[in-house]
Amino acid sequence: MAGAHAAELVLRAPDEIVELLSPFMPDDPSAGRGGHGRLQRQVTEILATEGYFSPTVEFSGDEERVVLEIVPGPRTSISAVDVSIDGPLSATRRAALIAAWGLPVGQPFRQQDWNSAKQQVLSDLLAEDFAAARLVDSQATIDPGAREARLMARYESGPPFRFGELRVEGLERYSPTLIDRHNRSIRPGEPFRESDLHALQTALQSTLQFGGVLVSVDRDTPPDADGVVTAPVTVRVNERPAHRWSFGAGISSNTGARVETNFQTADLFRQAWELNSGVRLEQKKQTAYADVLFPPTASQRRNSIGAMAQATDIQGLRTERYAFGGQQAWRDGPLETRLSLTWQQEWLRPDGADGSVNRALVPNIALTWRFVDSPLDVREGVVLQTQVGGASRAVASDTDFIRLYGRYQQFIPLSWGDLLTLNGEIGYTIAESRDGIPQEYLFRAGGTGSVRGYPYQSLGVKDGSAIVGGRYMATASVEYTHWLDDRWGIATFVDAGNAVDSLSNVDLAVGYGLGVRWRSVAGPIAVDLAYGEQVEALHLHFSLAIPF
Repeated sequence: MAGAHAAELVLRAPDEIVELLSPFMPDDPSAGRGGHGRLQRQVTEILATEGYFSPTVEFSGDEERVVLEIVPGPRTSISAVDVSIDGPLSATRRAALIAAWGLPVGQPFRQQDWNSAKQQVLSDLLAEDFAAARLVDSQATIDPGAREARLMARYESGPPFRFGELRVEGLERYSPTLIDRHNRSIRPGEPFRESDLHALQTALQSTLQFGGVLVSVDRDTPPDADGVVTAPVTVRVNERPAHRWSFGAGISSNTGARVETNFQTADLFRQAWELNSGVRLEQKKQTAYADVLFPPTASQRRNSIGAMAQATDIQGLRTERYAFGGQQAWRDGPLETRLSLTWQQEWLRPDGADGSVNRALVPNIALTWRFVDSPLDVREGVVLQTQVGGASRAVASDTDFIRLYGRYQQFIPLSWGDLLTLNGEIGYTIAESRDGIPQEYLFRAGGTGSVRGYPYQSLGVKDGSAIVGGRYMATASVEYTHWLDDRWGIATFVDAGNAVDSLSNVDLAVGYGLGVRWRSVAGPIAVDLAYGEQVEALHLHFSLAIPF
C-alpha cells in the first residue's frame, strides 16, 4: 500500500531483558501473519531459555508506535540435581565427574547452561578411557509456580578402551613407516585418550607429505573376556602433491622490496625427505638456499642439512658469504632445542676501509622456552632464548671466539584491551678482537625488531665509513598496546640499546614513537613511526608482531 511504513517498537523491560531480546525484535511488530500474538509467543519462548517461565507480556500504543512491556517475573533456579554414571570407572573418577557438574543447586536455570553441563560430563568421559560413553537419558522438570527446576542426567561409560594396532589408509607414494616416525602419542596397549588421537593428526597435517588427515578408533570393537576393548586406530590420509613451486613479492622496512621463488618437494630421492630451496632478492640482501629435512628419528628428533649463498649491502658494509651445515632439533614440552654445526666463509668489504676474508666452523646450541597462551596472538606469557656457539683456530677457523646471546620477551595483560610488552636482548662475543670473526657472530642493532627510530643495523662499530658488528650488544624495549576492538589497536613504545666493540664506548641510542596494530590470520601486523634521538629523524617500521 502506498505510504505504508513500519511501526516503531518500544521495548520496556529491565536492562538485562532488553539486552537479551533486542537482537530478536522484528523491524515491524505488527507485520506478518499473527502480528502481536506471534511476537508474544517468541518472547515467551526466549525468556523460558533463561529461566523466566511466568512472564507478563503486554502490548499498547497505536499503528505508529507499539509499546511492548515485559515483566519477566521471578527466575527459576535449580532445586535438585540427580546425576549418575554407570559403568566400570573408578569410584574416584565417578565422584569427581559428578562433583564438577556445571549447573549446581541454587544456580539460575538457563537452557544453554543445561546443555553445556550435560555435554561436559560426556566430553570428559570420552576424552579418556571410555571412547563409547553416551548420555542415556536427561530431563529438566520445571515447576513455574514454585520457580524450581529439578535436573536428571544418566550416563553409561561403556567398557574401558585401549589402543590397538595402527591401520593406515590412503598411502600411495609413502611407506607406513613414515606415519610411525611422526607418531609420538599412540602406542598399542596404552589407555585411550582422545588428545593422543588429536596429537597424531596434528603432527601429520603439519608435514609436507599430507594434507587432510583423520585419526579415529573403531568404537564398535567388542570387548574381550575381561571387559576391555582393544580398538584399532585408523589413520586416513590424503597425500599432497610431491612438488610445489611458489612465487612471492613483498617489502620490508629493514631490507627493502623483495621478490622470491621457492621450490619444495616432500619426497626427495623417493625417501620422504623434504627439500626446501629458493632464491630471495631484496634491495639490501640477496639469498639462495637449499635445506633438506629428514623424517623424525625414533626419539622424535628432526635432522637437517643445508647450504646458503648470500650477499648484503647494509650501512656501507658489503658482504658475500657461503655456508653449509647440519642441525638437529627437538621439542620437549615448552622447551625447543637446536644443535647445529655450520661452516662459513665471508668476504667483508667496508666502505673506506680494508676488506678481509673470515672463516669459521661453529658448533652452536640454541634453547627456546615458550610459555604463552597463543603462538600467534599472545595475550599473556614469557618467551626466553639463549644461544652458545664458538670456533677455534685449531679447527677450520681463522680465530678463537665464543658467542653468547640471550633474549627475553614478556606479555602482561593490563585489562581486556590493554597489553604491556617487555623485550630485552644481550650478546657478547668473547675474543681478543673482532678481526677474523664473521659478521654472523658479531652484533649490530637498529631497525624493526631492535631499536626503532634508527635504520636497519645502523648501530654498531664504525670502520671507515661503514658500520660493522661489535663484540657487545644490548637492547631493551617497553611497549603499551591498546586494542580498540577485535581487529585494530594503537601502541606507544620506547626502545634503547647499541652494539659496541668496547664497553668504554657505550653510547645508548634511544628511540620512541607510536604505532598501529592489525590482527591478521598470520598474527598482529605492526606499523610504527619512531623518532631516533641520536639521528634526530623519523623512521617508519613495519613487521609481523609475533614472539620470536
